[in-house]
Amino acid sequence: MTSEQLLAEIREANLTYLMLAQTLIRQDKAEAVFRLGLNEEAADILASLSAAQVLKLASRNTLLCSFRVDDELVWSLLTNHKTPRKAASEATNTLHANILMASRV
Repeated sequence: MTSEQLLAEIREANLTYLMLAQTLIRQDKAEAVFRLGLNEEAADILASLSAAQVLKLASRNTLLCSFRVDDELVWSLLTNHKTPRKAASEATNTLHANILMASRV
């Protein structure tokens, strides 16, 4: 992948993320804040952006969204990695991972 292709992919990801975020926030702000890992102030700003502002933000060459999965514990819980009884504990691991990620907002 060339550098220009990579930048185009980043811009597309930014646009997709911003459009998704706006849709979620406008439908149910509280749920969007939880699912996106945003604070309420950021949610308000995103919801108020015009289409032109969204396009301008999306055109940046830096990815605007980030992973909340930033440590080995959460990755292990989500992938059931290092879990002896994977099938039996999958739901519990997913719930635990969601709680950890939600607490990091």
